Amino acid sequence: MFVSYLILTLFYVQTAVLARPEGETIGCDDYLGSDRVVDKCGICGGDNTGCQIVSGVFKHTLTSLGYHRVVEIPQGATKINITEMYKSNNYLALRSRSGRSIINGNWAIDRPGKYEGGGTMFTYKRPNEISSTAGESFLAEGPTNEILDVYMIHQQPNPGVHYEYVISGTNAISPQLPPHRRPGEPFNGQLAVPDGRNPEEEEKQEEKKFPSGEMEIFTEDKVHSFPVRQPERFSPHQPDNLVPVLQSPRRTRDHNWKQVGTTECSATCGKGTLYHINHCERRNTHEEAPESYCDPSTKPTPEEEACNIFPCPAFWDIGEWSECSKTCGLGMQHRQVLCRQMYANRTLTVQPYRCQHLEKPETTSTCQLKICSEWQIRTEWTSCSVPCGVGQRTRDVKCVSNIGDVVDDEECNMKLRPNDIENCDMGACAKSWFLTEWSERCSAECGVGVRTRSVVCMTNHVSSLPLEGCGNNRPAEITPCDNGPCAGKVEWFAGSWSQCSIECGRGTQQREVICIRKNPDTFDVLDPHECSFSERPPSQQSCYLKPCGAKWFSTEWSVCSKSCQGGFRVREVRCLSDDMTPSNHCDPQYKPEEKESCNTQDCVPEVDENCKDKYYNCNVVVQARLCVYTYYKTACCASCTRVANRQSTFSGRR
Repeated sequence: MFVSYLILTLFYVQTAVLARPEGETIGCDDYLGSDRVVDKCGICGGDNTGCQIVSGVFKHTLTSLGYHRVVEIPQGATKINITEMYKSNNYLALRSRSGRSIINGNWAIDRPGKYEGGGTMFTYKRPNEISSTAGESFLAEGPTNEILDVYMIHQQPNPGVHYEYVISGTNAISPQLPPHRRPGEPFNGQLAVPDGRNPEEEEKQEEKKFPSGEMEIFTEDKVHSFPVRQPERFSPHQPDNLVPVLQSPRRTRDHNWKQVGTTECSATCGKGTLYHINHCERRNTHEEAPESYCDPSTKPTPEEEACNIFPCPAFWDIGEWSECSKTCGLGMQHRQVLCRQMYANRTLTVQPYRCQHLEKPETTSTCQLKICSEWQIRTEWTSCSVPCGVGQRTRDVKCVSNIGDVVDDEECNMKLRPNDIENCDMGACAKSWFLTEWSERCSAECGVGVRTRSVVCMTNHVSSLPLEGCGNNRPAEITPCDNGPCAGKVEWFAGSWSQCSIECGRGTQQREVICIRKNPDTFDVLDPHECSFSERPPSQQSCYLKPCGAKWFSTEWSVCSKSCQGGFRVREVRCLSDDMTPSNHCDPQYKPEEKESCNTQDCVPEVDENCKDKYYNCNVVVQARLCVYTYYKTACCASCTRVANRQSTFSGRR
């Protein structure tokens, strides 16, 4: 009958699931059609008022090397986030208030990973990419079951550490430190584990104190260790076959519980755990019966028992390689190698002699990211661009690798690039007046008019006269002329001014100006040259209605820095007010660009078809200095010629 009851119950549950209306959702309260969700405090249907977010930034200026207190994480904290503001040579460390180190203790830097502490699992992150600027971080969901302390292992200026966590209740406490230690005060002792014979007893030792000058393990690389796991923090594991079931009406005293075995040990070495397995059996026949026949209240509680308590073999824990000490050429990189041993699901640092049965990995290695290059001046300065006055001159500057090939400028240090353009002063220029011939036509068809010519002061490159300047004796530009009496009066006629071209600032306005001949009752419109004998009234003038405020002004673009293969050009941009004085009231969103790329097309080298390398390894011929022989000079013509030109350039500069 009990089996029939279970089948009927499963049928109703399945029918209810299949009958759920399409589109209906199940809320966090497990009710169909409920719209309840979990708030930031982890409460189903909460309104975010059952907790508070505590956050801040640790910015104290630190002076001594070693451990410095950053913040206290209280018991019950959730959503924990401890993050460096940007990448540095400092490290974050974590320990419990009881003194047990969790991450980066005993001057040993653990490798990124997951670490159990305070009743929760912390994720330790440390970006190691060369281009990355992100700092270290500790992340945990919580809640914590004890007070935890965050430290900084200080080696260089503090970049700032952002901390944030959520605590339940409306009366949030601030992350204050205990009275005996101020924020940032050095803690030169360490979250340490001294060496000993029994790894389990080692972790119970007091913190080991170090003077602040004894951080001999700190090099350019970041040292690592395996994650520490604390099994006592987790609830005991129970086998699946120990899950209680519904009580059966047929339970009698004819059945009882019997221990029939144990689970497998959770670890093969280093102390694991196992549990006893109990089955329900008939009292008379000792046959196994369904658990529903036994009284669940008398079922023995699964007890945890230690097993395989012998320590695991010690091993070398290899850290990650540091960045190369040089950006080009031969450099060095380092890593830390620690002797580690597993015990009770914890990885401990032990004395190196315990790993003497294993070959110790190398801690230093050579590295080379790329070949070094240098700047070379390939030509002398050109002649000045002007025969007199101030001009410019140029020379060819190339980035050359240590095997003699021309490479991109970016391969060399741009800060050390020699100038390839400079000003040159050829002295003062001799000047004189230059004149055109007088115009043949008089400005007036009748009456008195004028004839004109152009007069300009220019540099005289031909004359060798010691002229110092044009002087004040400027030749006349107009001369009178007369074509006889006129029948009517000829003059300029100006119309009214138009509206200003802009609504603010300085603009322009125009008017019509024509040449006319007045008659007794009418006037005739003449060609403008008919009125050239008199000054023509202006047809345009400036106007100013009201101030516009500050505007962006920019110069013309400079010459491109490279003729090919991608260069750049620049210009100066300034914010000026109405009176042309510097201002800071321009909208940065509309600021013109100050730099842009140019001449992105590929460079086409000049190739001498009669002088090429016939072999791919001609660089070996150059390095062996075999170009002095006719055979090699012909077989490796291009490489030998390039070396010869470079040597002649260097000898010429000496």
